[in-house]
Formats: sequence, C-alpha cells, structure tokens
Amino acid sequence: MAFPALGKNLLERPNHNFRFYDTLVVVFVTVLLISNLIGPKICAIGPFRISGAQLLFPITYIFGDIFTEVYGYAGSRRAIWLGFFGSALMAVFGMIAVWLPPAPDFRHQEAFEIVFGFVPRMVAASLLAYWAGEFANSYVMARMKVWTRGRALWMRTIGSTAVGQMVDSAVVMTVAFGWRESWMTILNLILSGYLGKVLYEAAMTPVTYLVVDGLKRAEGVDIYDVATNFSPFATGREGEAFVALEPQPGAGGAD
Repeated sequence: MAFPALGKNLLERPNHNFRFYDTLVVVFVTVLLISNLIGPKICAIGPFRISGAQLLFPITYIFGDIFTEVYGYAGSRRAIWLGFFGSALMAVFGMIAVWLPPAPDFRHQEAFEIVFGFVPRMVAASLLAYWAGEFANSYVMARMKVWTRGRALWMRTIGSTAVGQMVDSAVVMTVAFGWRESWMTILNLILSGYLGKVLYEAAMTPVTYLVVDGLKRAEGVDIYDVATNFSPFATGREGEAFVALEPQPGAGGAD
C-alpha cells in the first residue's frame, strides 16, 4: 500500500492495539442513550424551544468525527453499530417494561410511561436517522481526510457534520411526522434543528482539535482510508494506510 503524497512513515497492516478506543466507545454509547432518554422534554431558552436531546445528541457527531479521524472508518463503523444496537435494545425493553402490568403497590406507572413509553414510529425514525446520519458523517470525514491529505481538520469536521446532520434531520422529521404534520412544518423542524446542530459542531471545533491531536499522539498512528470498503456492513480494516507518527507537537495533523 502506498500513499507517497503524505510524506510519512507507512505501516503495512500493523498489529496495533489502541489504548483509548474502547473507553471512547463506552462514553459515546452512554451519551447516545442519555440523549434518547431526555429527548422528550421540550426546553425553553428565551423564545426558542429545543428538545432536551439537543443538549447532548450533537456530541455524538463530534465523537463520530473523532472516531473516523483517529481510528479510521472501520473504527467509526464499529462504534456506530454498537450505538445502534444499544439504542434499539433500550427502546425494545423500555416498551416491554411499560406494557407489563404494574404491581398493585407500584404508584408511578404514568411517570414510568412518560420516560420509557417509546412510540414505535419515533423509535424507527430515530434509529434510521441515527444510522444514516452517522454513516454519512463518517464517510464524508474519511474521504475528505484523504482528499486534504490530513490537513484542515476544521473543514472536515464541519463539512462532514453538515452532511450527516442534514441526513439525520431530514430522515427523523420526515419519518416521525410525515403525513401527520404539514410539509412546511416538517421543513421548518428540519432546518431549525439542522442549523443548531451545525453551529454546535462549529463552536466545539477547538475542543475537537485538542482531543484529536492528543489521541493521535497517544495512539502513535494516523489512519487514512485510501482504499477502504465503505459499506456499513463490511468488517475488518482492509484499505487503511497506517501512518506512524513522530512523538512531537502537532503530530495530530490538525492544522
């Protein structure tokens, strides 16, 4: 495998153990599940109304950028699927727990239903939107990294989020509210949520720079998806160029 334009030390299929990947996946899935639980609350911030999920859910896209930038598309793909199955499992067992008859001395069934009474259509909308949006975000991030030869991280994070969040917002609002609300209302919901999420990502760019740079130097490699199979259903790390990094400031490539 060759990628001479990088001008760095390439490693052929290294036996590399990542130190922080598993911990980051656990945090990512936790953030995703919490955002699903707090999503039903509508919060008032001045004249604006936002879902409680918007406090945390945009962070999952920042995690997606970090996974792709540091661990490659294969690493991001694995994290996305784990988040998907975790969310689906929580929704299914939440509905089962609500449907089971409460004990006579259990006095909080109504409150329990408010928190865990997932509506099947909303579950389908959120899972489909998450799946499509996260994979779109990761794909664009990985392709842009190769195109830019690892430079201009800010362009990749914002550009990939702009694509991924548009897919996510369009899918979730259309599936959840299609043929129930007017299409003008759905369009308003899509654009309002989309703009807020992209601005959130842009504001967090300095933090993303710090995390990416630190993780790359700690892990000791930089991954480029030069010939990766981008199918969401593929397995393995074939097609990646592992680049050995020198232990020096700026090795994260976030310029």
